Amino acid sequence: MTDETIAPEPAVDEVLLNVTPEGVAVVTLNRPRVHNAFNAELVQKLGEIFDDLEDQDGVRVVIIEGAGKSFSAGGDLAAMKNDVNISESEVRDESGNFAFMLMKLRGLPMPSVALVHGAALAGGMGLVAACDMAICTADATFGLSEVRIGLIPAIISPYVSEAIGPRATRRYALSGERFGADEALRLGLVHAVVPDQNALAAESEKLVTALLAGAPGALTATKELLDLVTYMPIDEDLQEETTAMIAERRVSDEAKEGFAAFLEKRKPGWVV
Repeated sequence: MTDETIAPEPAVDEVLLNVTPEGVAVVTLNRPRVHNAFNAELVQKLGEIFDDLEDQDGVRVVIIEGAGKSFSAGGDLAAMKNDVNISESEVRDESGNFAFMLMKLRGLPMPSVALVHGAALAGGMGLVAACDMAICTADATFGLSEVRIGLIPAIISPYVSEAIGPRATRRYALSGERFGADEALRLGLVHAVVPDQNALAAESEKLVTALLAGAPGALTATKELLDLVTYMPIDEDLQEETTAMIAERRVSDEAKEGFAAFLEKRKPGWVV
């Protein structure tokens, strides 16, 4: 979280969206002067973008990054200071918008990737955890600092616990400690650590290439499958669900194209 006192920001778009011809949607948090701290406008815009991307044909991968020195330092404490008389119902509404944004990100039908440099704290760490994959630079720092200002990581806790496990979440949510890239890698919060932002761009390109090699419908179905098997007991109900899912996928047009491309020694139609 950031509480830096600075001059008012000039009027800019809090979030930038660029969709490449290949179908890669790059979402950039764009409040660099406050380390991309979350204010109401930033949260609302992110929620709207993720909600729109959910139904956009042709978008195959979503990348999330931060402009400036940090990915996101979490909540904008300077803005919170101006709301000393805010009511509990107003906080509930604001928190609901943040919860909606994370839920939409987590539920995107296409893969999502966080590219992290600098600080990813509190809500910023929650944003990383809500993505399917994450890569960070060696200088990246993470932490759940809410308890140190009398708050709790309520909205982000399900995503963080899913990403790093309940035991590690307990430690960092209760201690408020910051940790670095190597610990994030050990915990599974990120999947790779690279030296700097140039290497981050190169690693991102490599991962996006791998994701674009997958059939779009199969990627969506795989996300649904993984959500199902992660939270269901291994029993006859799960057996029936997974059997039905593979049967539906096996007779799909994508699977037919994939088999044909393999046998004909060519790229399938979804590979650009």
